Amino acid sequence: MNEVGFDSEKYLKIQSEKIKERIELFDNKLYLEFGGKIFDDFHASRVLPGFKPDNKIQLLKQFKDDVEVIFCINAADIEKSKIRADYGISYELELLRLIEKIQETGILINSVVITMYHEENDISHLQKILKERNIKIYIHKPTIGYPDNVDLIVSQEGYGKNPYIETTKKLVVVTAPGPNSGKLGTCLSQLYHEYKRGVKAGYAKFETFPVWNLSLLDPVNIAYEAATVDLKDVNMIDPFHLEAYGEYAVNYNRDISSFPILKNILTKITGKEVYKSPTDMGVNMIKQCIINPEIVKKAATDEIIRRYYNTLCDYKQNICTEDTVEQSKSLMDKLELSLSDRDVAMVANKVAKEKNANVLAIKLSNGKIITGKESKILSCTSAAFLNAIKEITGIPDKEYLLSPAVLDGIYKMKQKTSYNTAYFLDLSEVLITLSICSVTNPIIEKALNELEKLRGCDAHSSYILEKSEMNALKNLGINLTCEPSI
Repeated sequence: MNEVGFDSEKYLKIQSEKIKERIELFDNKLYLEFGGKIFDDFHASRVLPGFKPDNKIQLLKQFKDDVEVIFCINAADIEKSKIRADYGISYELELLRLIEKIQETGILINSVVITMYHEENDISHLQKILKERNIKIYIHKPTIGYPDNVDLIVSQEGYGKNPYIETTKKLVVVTAPGPNSGKLGTCLSQLYHEYKRGVKAGYAKFETFPVWNLSLLDPVNIAYEAATVDLKDVNMIDPFHLEAYGEYAVNYNRDISSFPILKNILTKITGKEVYKSPTDMGVNMIKQCIINPEIVKKAATDEIIRRYYNTLCDYKQNICTEDTVEQSKSLMDKLELSLSDRDVAMVANKVAKEKNANVLAIKLSNGKIITGKESKILSCTSAAFLNAIKEITGIPDKEYLLSPAVLDGIYKMKQKTSYNTAYFLDLSEVLITLSICSVTNPIIEKALNELEKLRGCDAHSSYILEKSEMNALKNLGINLTCEPSI
């Protein structure tokens, strides 16, 4: 059983209370800029053991009768089919996926705002799909005068040019399929229109990381930086918060640098000072729900090392720059971490050298490390997986989960039908074969029923795996790193 360091039930309770308090500060209407992932927040669940990946959607369900969602997507991201690296799909497809998943919960989808639109942007394909699904569409062009001319921004020629989005709920969540999608601009535009209509609505920001009341060098906050090195996000002490309250608070560079502009715009719209610091805007209650700091610290440092390995592999494949690697390494250095701190990697590399073969190692929840090496018939990932499942279920090592005759038959078929020179079975093929064989073999059925025990386990490959193998491990919930060698 994996150890728990975070109380999700407490989190849902006090986080929803905090948002309700913020709604009541305004005219019973709050536009909440919702950062990060609404679904599948696996970074948070890795860094905060006990945090459930669907916590954010569960949080919104607390407001089910009082919440609606506006999605934003940048017109340029639609046109160039920008890809989410974590899912490997375009922002457009991710938007449609999120809409479907939220509709399944019964939460109201208000509309989609296509932001930063220029006449030359081709957005017709997405418009057609959204219209077929009866999703309202609004178009926002770049705001005239932004960011310097506040008088022009907050006028009929600025935000006034944007169409007003009709909303009916107390809480309006403004979110997006990825960063830089225009969430803030949409919130401010709506505030302008609300005040013109006599509604003194409010704005707030919901981000899981960085955690404002943890220290700058807390591993949880460092892990956030490690996850966003490609965006050049840097955690900083919020100088505005320190000056206003004499209190240290952590925020990140983009929010801090843009705060003077945002403060001026909010003051112009509302006629008063709304927030004294970017930290004031947030409603983050993460720290109050950490119940075992040592468990969380270990989980966060593990994540920092994993992120560094991932960056090294990205650099090897020309996916990121040397600057990104250096930034990732500097985060390791801040906490005096090294690659040798990842024991599963040390074991995989040691066995690979001894056996002169590709090896994958999996560290089970009881701390035992299981390895598998590449053979003529099985990839190292498949071999390690089969060995790990046998260990978890107590199946003797001498027993076969898949008989040699079955494996040999599939191997020979691949020889005849595949253009690839590697005919061994990869992990996805092994999983399919196990599923078929489980119908008549109760031992295999027992093994497949134990797959959940692999979720959250760490693994390391002695070389960079194929994408299909990476995806298969990811779907099992295994935290993979690879040695940066092809």
